[in-house]
Amino acid sequence: MGGAGTQGSAGAVGFRDRLERCDGFVICSPEYNFSTPGLLKNAIDLVSRFRPQPFNEKMGLLMSASPSMAGGNRGLWALRVPFEHLGARVYPDMFSLARAHEAFAENGKLRDEHLQQWFEDTIANFMDLVESTKHYPCVKRAWIEFLGEQADAVVTRVE
Repeated sequence: MGGAGTQGSAGAVGFRDRLERCDGFVICSPEYNFSTPGLLKNAIDLVSRFRPQPFNEKMGLLMSASPSMAGGNRGLWALRVPFEHLGARVYPDMFSLARAHEAFAENGKLRDEHLQQWFEDTIANFMDLVESTKHYPCVKRAWIEFLGEQADAVVTRVE
């Protein structure tokens, strides 16, 4: 993506263009030192410079997988902060897969049926929410009010 001064870099422009064409996004991220990987944070920071703000009002789902017992969950909590600050509506339920190196069966599904069902339900419920906010604007308003914000341009967090 380039350095901090390269807002117009091809990578940043491409990321922004993809965001503008979608109704929601999914980020699957590893955890680096209990936080967000630098490359991902840099990409978010570069795209945040564009106006109008590409993350604003986009629905986002955060996921991780790790060989650790926490499954990368601590990194996802750190990742929520910039996305929510930029106006993204981050889905409340994040999916973190612990001991990922041992989690998959030969068929590509998770060995633990409960986790496989939770994964599938998380994706399906997120997609239902994205679809609802697209076709039923009242859902988006309710989401904003649930977060404690007023649906008023004067108090918006993004330009």
